[in-house]
Amino acid sequence: MNTPAHVVLNLLCLGRRDEGPFIAPVILGAILPDAPMFVFYFVEKVLRNTPESIIWSKSYFEPHWQNFIDLFNSVPLILVGLLVSLWGRSPFGTLLFASMLLHIAGDLPLHNDDAHRHFFPFSDWRFHSPVSYWNPRYYGNLVSVIEISAVMISSFLLFNGYETWLGRGAIATTGLLYLAYFGYIFAVWM
Repeated sequence: MNTPAHVVLNLLCLGRRDEGPFIAPVILGAILPDAPMFVFYFVEKVLRNTPESIIWSKSYFEPHWQNFIDLFNSVPLILVGLLVSLWGRSPFGTLLFASMLLHIAGDLPLHNDDAHRHFFPFSDWRFHSPVSYWNPRYYGNLVSVIEISAVMISSFLLFNGYETWLGRGAIATTGLLYLAYFGYIFAVWM
């Protein structure tokens, strides 16, 4: 799924309480597994001026980038964080790591040739799903429509459920970032 979709769906599942201590760790946990991708893309596109076709066909698959990306998508490492948070009775940490796990649960069935090693650093195994959230060869067109619909419905429910400016602002900001993301895709990749 696209990162803003993770934010909205994770808030729907974990962040229904309209308070900063519940919203912030869920948002952060929804973003963290994708954070290395933003660093990767910034380095390759902006600093190295790598063409889009090379970024996604070669650079993305370089071992150092894969290790960096998969570190933030490692179920065992995230489970350690969750267990430490539960042991330490940290609501922030518990929600953060639960949100990261929920992100991974959303990604696992939607990555084909770009699958992560979710048991890194203990295993190099990847689940190559027959479905992709973006690749039309693996139903990406259909999955995109489903994702957009789920985000719109979830955003509506959350926006109406939240009463504070923080909650509604988080949903509105996420919606704007989601639109900007698709605008960027159409401008650069289409």
